[in-house]
Amino acid sequence: MSEPADTRQSEDGSGLPFPRVRDIGFGAPFHWLARGLDDLKASPGPSLFYGAGFALMGFLISVVFRHAYAYVSALVSGFLLVGPFVALGLYELSRRHEVGEALHLGPSLTAWHRNAGSIGVYSVIIIVVFLVWARASLVVFALFYTSEMPTVTGFMQQVVSLENIEFVAVYCVVGLLFAAIVFAVSVVSIPLMLDRGQDAVTAMIASTNALFRNFPQLLMWAVLIVALTAVGFATFFLGLIVLMPIIGHATWHAYRDLVEPMPVSSA
Repeated sequence: MSEPADTRQSEDGSGLPFPRVRDIGFGAPFHWLARGLDDLKASPGPSLFYGAGFALMGFLISVVFRHAYAYVSALVSGFLLVGPFVALGLYELSRRHEVGEALHLGPSLTAWHRNAGSIGVYSVIIIVVFLVWARASLVVFALFYTSEMPTVTGFMQQVVSLENIEFVAVYCVVGLLFAAIVFAVSVVSIPLMLDRGQDAVTAMIASTNALFRNFPQLLMWAVLIVALTAVGFATFFLGLIVLMPIIGHATWHAYRDLVEPMPVSSA
């Protein structure tokens, strides 16, 4: 007699059915943000703890590398690449709120233990992509930046005024390529690994499938993430304290909308 579809015995997720992706409406990303705000209100202390962590990371990067903005630009841009992994605790808080469990910081900090192997594989892949992006960013600066390394203010002035249009164009194209790759494999991958114990490769394939099946909607989601993160940066990272938890919680609800629930096994 074959095993039921809803088996969870396999630690690497190999016994689980492949996630089935659903179609969503165009306004879904705004609904996710609204539900993310509700989760923040339900667990303000733990959520803002993670938000403060995001803000502190951004602040430390800008201070430590303030005289080498080529590094700041690469690291702050890479901030978006590793964000889905860093927000893992926020996904756990949303899951616990959904099922009515206690919303404490401690369990969210150790949630990765439930599927440490798969989440570890995913994190290694993202770290490699981040390191490649950091190197690519420095290469673009070396090849296309036509004056001395700028200050933060000087760099932003050049971007806004399009003073060094060749550099801005190449930097944006290269950055967009890396961001698109990471976004494609990250839309629902960590919540899927956290919730179902799915393996990393299957989770990333399902995430990419969700992107292609709902491309306009998830493009809007990506634009909203970038816009809210930019607001956080523009407020000297203070806005990240609130905005990052909202985005993190919203990502959990994106996963719930995009991926069908596990099939119920028959007796």
